[in-house]
Amino acid sequence: MEDHHSQNPRNTSKHNKKRLTKDQVRLLEKSFTTKKKLEPELKLQLASQLGVPPRQVAIWYQNKRARWKTQSLEHDYNILKVKLENSVADKKRLEREVKQLQGELSKAQEMLFTFNNVQSAPPLPPNRVFCSGNCCSEIGSFSSHGEVKDRIARASTVWESMVF
Repeated sequence: MEDHHSQNPRNTSKHNKKRLTKDQVRLLEKSFTTKKKLEPELKLQLASQLGVPPRQVAIWYQNKRARWKTQSLEHDYNILKVKLENSVADKKRLEREVKQLQGELSKAQEMLFTFNNVQSAPPLPPNRVFCSGNCCSEIGSFSSHGEVKDRIARASTVWESMVF
């Protein structure tokens, strides 16, 4: 029984194809760095220099371009990934900063509201009460002059604690 592979000219050429040496690959790599696209004249020149069929040079270039494109895409992906990570970190930092500034704004608005209310409120009662001594007769519900002074002092304390 004959081997059907030996009759096919394509299969015999596959077995005759030799691997490129390190020097041949180095020459192809050098050529690839200057020109990514293989022109027909360059293909024939490289094939004669390397002593390989022009088709093998063309296939090497095609494979190299595919690997180069994949590496280029991976490189671009990694750059974009780092940029995205940095942007996400910046976004989180800015969100924290916005939250902090909103808290500060809220406190400032409270202080402004309190300040505006204090200015429109009646004047604070005096800390000390000066009395001629006959105020107790004018205020009928208190039993003594000392009780009036105590009530005024307590009202002043309550008033100050509410405002400040």
